[in-house]
Amino acid sequence: MSDQPRRPRKPAKPYRRPQKDPVRILAFEALRAVDERDAYANLVLPPLLRKAREKGDFDARDAALATELVYGTLRRQGTYDAVVAACVDRPLREVDPPVLDVLSLGAHQLLGTRIPTHAAVSASVELARVVLGDGRAKFVNAVLRKVAQHDLDGWLERVAPPYDEDPEDHLAVVHSHPRWVVSALWDSLGGGRAGIEDLLRADNERPEVTLVARPGRATTAELLTEEAAVPGRWSPHAVRLTEGGEPGAIAAVAEGRSGVQDEGSQLVALALANAPVDGPDRLWLDGCAGPGGKAALLGALAAERGAVLLASEKQPHRAGLVARALAGNPGPYQVVAADGTRPPWRPGSFDRVLVDVPCTGLGALRRRPEARWRRRPEDLDGFAPLQRGLLRTALESVRVGGVVGYATCSPHLAETRAVVADLLKQFPDADLIDARPLLPGVPDLGEGPDVQLWPHLHGTDAMYLALIRRTG
Repeated sequence: MSDQPRRPRKPAKPYRRPQKDPVRILAFEALRAVDERDAYANLVLPPLLRKAREKGDFDARDAALATELVYGTLRRQGTYDAVVAACVDRPLREVDPPVLDVLSLGAHQLLGTRIPTHAAVSASVELARVVLGDGRAKFVNAVLRKVAQHDLDGWLERVAPPYDEDPEDHLAVVHSHPRWVVSALWDSLGGGRAGIEDLLRADNERPEVTLVARPGRATTAELLTEEAAVPGRWSPHAVRLTEGGEPGAIAAVAEGRSGVQDEGSQLVALALANAPVDGPDRLWLDGCAGPGGKAALLGALAAERGAVLLASEKQPHRAGLVARALAGNPGPYQVVAADGTRPPWRPGSFDRVLVDVPCTGLGALRRRPEARWRRRPEDLDGFAPLQRGLLRTALESVRVGGVVGYATCSPHLAETRAVVADLLKQFPDADLIDARPLLPGVPDLGEGPDVQLWPHLHGTDAMYLALIRRTG
């Protein structure tokens, strides 16, 4: 038995309560809502931010950081998953989703922001202690320290397959899109590597807030008096807010005279309104009017010509949104809750008809980045009958000499040209008309006669439009 004296034990460190960071806790709550409830960040985040401001926890800088953390993490989720997968000793599917959300938030701070490495790791570990507990916080700490060993470019060299071996998988990892989405966008866009990379990059950029000055109710001159407001690129009714901000704080928006509306959406309404028709031009139809942005612009344009808009929306609560958007329209209009595939109106009643059909939303990935991870290729089969049914009803609803606009916020060929081609086979007395001259000044519109807008070429959502005239 040794007679050496024992060394005295070091006193245990006193337990330190985790530091609660309101910004990162809010970002985590938003990601959990997106993951658990299939919520959309653009619907979840604003009320969370409003509640935080009311409690006095947040200022404008805090709100900006929370917004960046949520949207940046969602946009780059595929890339961060590949990085985190290289830093853990188990498949990602075996990592609890709340833990993975904390890791993704930490990875974004390390690889996608200018937050210093030490601050990014320590803040993420403190968040883990608050929302996960001390045990799992140690796991978060170990993983993020591995993530911090390389910058984003260094990790992409390690986790993305070489472009020459698998171009689509390489682009999927580097630009954080599912492989099937990369393939579909590439097919629609055509061309080589440069174009698709520009498009995928644009999908990962934060879009500007764009307002519409509804004719007869607001003017662009009024909106341009707002801070950091500049004219739109293509629509004469558009104004862009280059520094973001809160649109609801603008008087014209609060009063419904203006609204938030992507320029691509505005161009669709303008092209239909400006398409030549044979004969009278008195009655217009928006057959898929919810939530009301295009209907409000169409209603104002119709009023300028003495025409009447009928706005139809199947879901009653969305029909209520349409009615709210049209309230105060300078001319007569009507809003009905009706199934656009089995409408209550008589065939051949309308001079102009718009159907902006439900779709996968692949054209709005800048605004709804989580949609890229939520959608599946089989979703196309679910939308196809509805899209064809709505276009069929639209063609039946327009009179001879009138025009139908088929629009969708997706560039996927199965939701655009394939739908139009199928219906034209069924309606030999209907012809495509060239939409390009109806969008003066807008470049890169392709060979026509239909039009596909692109984020990287036009700064808009990837809206598709085909204009069809009934001739028989």
